[in-house]
Amino acid sequence: MGIMGRKIIEIRAYVAEGGGADYHDQGQDHWIVKQISTPMSIYPEYKATRTSFGINALKTLVVEVEADNGEIGFGISTGGYPAAWLIMNHLDRFIIGQPVENIEQMWDQMYRGSLYYGRKGIVMNAISAVDLALWDLLGKLRQEPVYAMLGGKVREELSFYATGPRPDLAKEMGFIGGKLPLVYGPADGEEGLRKNVGLAEKMRNAVGDDFMLMWDCWMSLDLPYARKLMHESEKLGFKWVEECFNPDDYWAYRDLKKAAGNTMMVSGGEHEATRYGFRMLMEFCDIDLLQPDVGWCGGMTELIKIGNMAESYGKMVVPHGSGIYSHHYVITKVNSPFTECIMMSPDADTVISQYYPLIKDEPLPINGKLKIKDTPGFGAELNKEGCNLIAVKKGGRL
Repeated sequence: MGIMGRKIIEIRAYVAEGGGADYHDQGQDHWIVKQISTPMSIYPEYKATRTSFGINALKTLVVEVEADNGEIGFGISTGGYPAAWLIMNHLDRFIIGQPVENIEQMWDQMYRGSLYYGRKGIVMNAISAVDLALWDLLGKLRQEPVYAMLGGKVREELSFYATGPRPDLAKEMGFIGGKLPLVYGPADGEEGLRKNVGLAEKMRNAVGDDFMLMWDCWMSLDLPYARKLMHESEKLGFKWVEECFNPDDYWAYRDLKKAAGNTMMVSGGEHEATRYGFRMLMEFCDIDLLQPDVGWCGGMTELIKIGNMAESYGKMVVPHGSGIYSHHYVITKVNSPFTECIMMSPDADTVISQYYPLIKDEPLPINGKLKIKDTPGFGAELNKEGCNLIAVKKGGRL
């Protein structure tokens, strides 16, 4: 039987703790959960660590889809038990029994079928994980890597910038740039702004003028503060200021872009979803660089639509994190010239797997570069023996 006769016979959803896609699910000594400016930083009791307000509450979602010949594809996102329950008790009806190649129809039915309570957030994370599993399955059945199914490579290797508190170390490791987590937000006033600028000056002196530096503001700023930060950072040659506002505050993004000079970009989209949200960022806000997370924005099926639209607007697409899933997309797109490596070591001093411990032998950049293997699907194997995957069954209550 050829691939055109294959159908999906089962879908399975699991929850995992201790890292994986929920990379904030780390120990308290990890830089990623220490004080970083967040929307909750205005409340003193939730300022010192990001885990204090529950950034690690959801845990990791893992989805498997199985074809009638026993081949299995898997996808990873966040969303934990709520997302897994939705998959097993609602979205499953749109997957089981479908021909494996009907990815577009399956996506559309999952999206339309959950519109009345979904569109973004946990529901879209769930849809994204299912979609990534479907692409992985299709690639394995066709014996093709996903990038080949997307149209093939436009470059031979990926170039990475590093996200973490030590751009100076990132430069030594061969990355092309470093994105700093902003520590102090509007609640810290002018003193906090001076501390941020002081750190920026220190890092610029450490890495030199030709190394890219950027700010990750994680939805935490108001417009006056963002303008000041952008103005001061532009003097230091920062390349962009990222995700300054509540993702639904398109008006603030629009006004910040209008206030930007000619040398510093405004970026965002990490917590945006679907082509409709990104259309707002392009048409209404006119931001320079889009950063969809393929595990949150709607999966590969929706990222393709977002990226094609961005290309017509002359915008760059540099996906947020997403490891192997982003790799297969970025290698195929001219308007995605580089991509992100989130530094998952506690002190940001070594390169380790973003999805550890979920993926066996996850490919890692060496000297800031990575060649993608020609392995079918996303080229990865789920590490079922090396992590505790808790199956969520159909039926029952959360």
